[in-house]
Amino acid sequence: MGSLKVTLCATAVLAAVCAPVAPTAQAADGSGVSVTPASPAPGADVTLRVPDCTERTAVAVSAAFETDVRLFVAAGDGALVGTTRVRTTVTAGVYAVQVTCGQEARRGTLTVQRPHRPTAPASPVAPVDAGGGGAAELAAPDTGDGARVDAPGTAHTVTGLALAGVAAVAVGLRGVRSRSRRTD
Repeated sequence: MGSLKVTLCATAVLAAVCAPVAPTAQAADGSGVSVTPASPAPGADVTLRVPDCTERTAVAVSAAFETDVRLFVAAGDGALVGTTRVRTTVTAGVYAVQVTCGQEARRGTLTVQRPHRPTAPASPVAPVDAGGGGAAELAAPDTGDGARVDAPGTAHTVTGLALAGVAAVAVGLRGVRSRSRRTD
């Protein structure tokens, strides 16, 4: 089975299992088109269910959706199920949903709510203690009270160079020993 079919089948099964848990918005005309969640925000994923359609697939369209929705038969009750996303640019309001089931057109509605705005500021308004490891004290400005730690000096530089030299000699000797073993 192709990966597209597996993805669609998994989506249909997941929608069929999760649909009874969340509240749904039924179409006003009683045609049985349901949308879950009932009042999504822009950018939210929604699941459509259409029971009692004699076809095995159908297409749902709405100005609120990013794309047309392909509905497939769900395991269990035989309802057609599909998932789509509400456009991020859609404004709050009521939108028509039309499902074409064979020669029959079913209509429903979708109520898009205003997007939730975060109440907290998007960026810090005070200094953030973000760690910094051992270099934080070295990079800190002098506070004038003598608490600043001095940067590495000449002694640190000489020690580092000596250790690097010892490492280079060790690597060189290992290479020489390795070559002498091969020639024996």
